[in-house]
Amino acid sequence: MTKYFVLILVFAAISYSFVFLKRQQRKERELALDPKSFYDLKIKSIDGQEILFSQFKGKKVMCVNVASKCGNTPQYEKLEKLSEKYKEKLVIIGFPCNQFMGQEPGTPSEIKEFCTKNYGVTFQLTEKIDVKGNNQNEVYQWLTSKAVNSKMDSEVKWNFQKYIIDEKGNLINSFSPKTDPMDAEIIAAIEK
Repeated sequence: MTKYFVLILVFAAISYSFVFLKRQQRKERELALDPKSFYDLKIKSIDGQEILFSQFKGKKVMCVNVASKCGNTPQYEKLEKLSEKYKEKLVIIGFPCNQFMGQEPGTPSEIKEFCTKNYGVTFQLTEKIDVKGNNQNEVYQWLTSKAVNSKMDSEVKWNFQKYIIDEKGNLINSFSPKTDPMDAEIIAAIEK
């Protein structure tokens, strides 16, 4: 009986340590970003050029984690239409990510060619990144953490989750991967 009690205590201590460590790592990532604004962020484009988010001041920005082999991949077509329709007031940035069932396995040139050839994508694509976990890119640290975006905590659930930032660099809202890019709520957020 004593052996089982000791084992239970050891297991509980290990579990608690693991949870505590994960929370600590998240806090450290958040502190590393603080006091950054959306406009302090930057990332490499799919072609390796630096994208400074400060250039987007005065426009709304939609950040979308994208993948080429996903059931949601046809959303590229509507994202491109949205980009064209609102090009004066909206910037769409696609962030290729391979974290959801390996649905973005391509190289940068393969991803770019796929998007251009199949969907006529002209909006900005970035380098392939992690949108969650220990190697989460700083853009997604900002998007998913209320401690740095001052709006809400969220978790990227799947490919094609959408985040909209207003003209002043404030996070407006997050939309699920299944939400159509031309959904009335998204259009209202852009036109507001």
